[in-house]
Amino acid sequence: MPSPETSWARSAPIRPLFAKELREITSGRALWTLLLLACPLVGYSFFQAMSLYGEASAAAANSPVLATSLSPLDGILVPTFGSFYVAITLLFPFVAIRVLGEEKQSGALALLVQLPYRTGTLVGVKLAAVLCAWLLCAIPVLSAVVAWWMVGGHLSAAETLTLFLGHLLYGLIIGAVALFAASITESSATAAIVTLAFTVGSWVLDFTIAGRPGWLEWLANLSLTQVIRTFEQGLLSIGLIAGVAVAICGFAALAAISLPPGIAIREKLMRSALCVGAAAAALLLVSQFKTSIDVTEDRRNSFAVADANQLAKLAEPLTITVHLAVEDPRYIDLQRNVLAKLNRVMPHVSTRLATARQSIASSAGDEAYGEIEYRYGTRQDTRQDTSRSTSPREVLPLIYGLAGVQPPAPIASAEFPGYPLVADGAFSLLWFLAVLPILIVLAWWRSRRLPSNNRTFLKGGRHEERHENTVDGSRERRCPATAGNCGAGLQGGSLRRNGRRRTEVTGSGGRHLADRD
Repeated sequence: MPSPETSWARSAPIRPLFAKELREITSGRALWTLLLLACPLVGYSFFQAMSLYGEASAAAANSPVLATSLSPLDGILVPTFGSFYVAITLLFPFVAIRVLGEEKQSGALALLVQLPYRTGTLVGVKLAAVLCAWLLCAIPVLSAVVAWWMVGGHLSAAETLTLFLGHLLYGLIIGAVALFAASITESSATAAIVTLAFTVGSWVLDFTIAGRPGWLEWLANLSLTQVIRTFEQGLLSIGLIAGVAVAICGFAALAAISLPPGIAIREKLMRSALCVGAAAAALLLVSQFKTSIDVTEDRRNSFAVADANQLAKLAEPLTITVHLAVEDPRYIDLQRNVLAKLNRVMPHVSTRLATARQSIASSAGDEAYGEIEYRYGTRQDTRQDTSRSTSPREVLPLIYGLAGVQPPAPIASAEFPGYPLVADGAFSLLWFLAVLPILIVLAWWRSRRLPSNNRTFLKGGRHEERHENTVDGSRERRCPATAGNCGAGLQGGSLRRNGRRRTEVTGSGGRHLADRD
């Protein structure tokens, strides 16, 4: 027979707890400070992007070829969202930490874990509140998107939503890391330092070892910045989305393990080790998902339709050996124009550098430097060829020749026209530097006003306090609630006897008492 406390925990309402977490976030300064700082940052980036895009559009007015290179994704959306990314990286941890750090510092966490909710539910609700806080922080960048649309700018729904999804996942993983940091530290300041170590450490990885082969490449892929980069290129990667979701759930689970007080550190470490192992296994599994969708209008991440269909039919393995240094511009062009597209469309492709520590200076006298070797087929029947080109126009016929197939006939498709636009962005400065900050300040002032009748936490009755004398002559403060919801959707009271405080929380399934000094 299940205990009354178990059934009570299962039937406890989530909505009052969620409302309490939202109130906790909006009542602090961190959220509103981030919004105020994001306004000029996003606004100036948007203004600069519009100015540069307008100059390029004016130059392409008499040249259709130049017009085809103008894409709002590269010219407007990515730079504008990039400034928002900087604000989220440096400031959003302070917003996310508040939902847990303030309760730990004030001692309210000890009472919170006694409420009829599982620890996982508490962390899940806090993470949902962090999501809502991120959506509020995205108001400046979303208003920039609307402003671009209002002046007649072109917006692709697939490109815009994909970019927004990438930044959303990035914000959620930072929020999950912040909750984990707050759960293992004793102060919000320490938790902020731990979270910034994750985010700023990602920048260090990008600047130092990004693009390096071997285990350094694997380590560079752990950078949080890699989450956004793929979406900025217009790729919707199923494996990346699943991997980020696993990481978010993993950090949230670690926070739930570390949150409850009174559990031995050794037991928490054992549970954390199991959680990390399960997350690593899940990440290894989702890393096998190679499916990705090119959502760009100009199909920059894909070959022509006919070539993509033909390459997908080549079932034998293709091995590519590159005699180039990773910092060589030719290797970057080869990676972007050929290798990345081959990995997306062909089932069995492997690429390796001829020398892991090869550099431009050390390869000055190497005659083979610059060559790219292509081997197609099994070990028993391998055909190979060499080229120095980084263009798919020369590489694809070479691969077709190795596979023994004819190049496909081109399939007629609409050419990307480009979307040039010359518009004055001065109006955006008025919005981002004056109107929007004023609205944010008004909303901040409104959120700090005490409501006269909080209908979210008290419904169907009145909330009153009564002071009575106890047996030992001390005063007791009682807070009886009526049949409606009070606090976290519960009826509760607090009274002091014999120098100890007894917290009484009564729900529909039973009563919970806790004595504290």
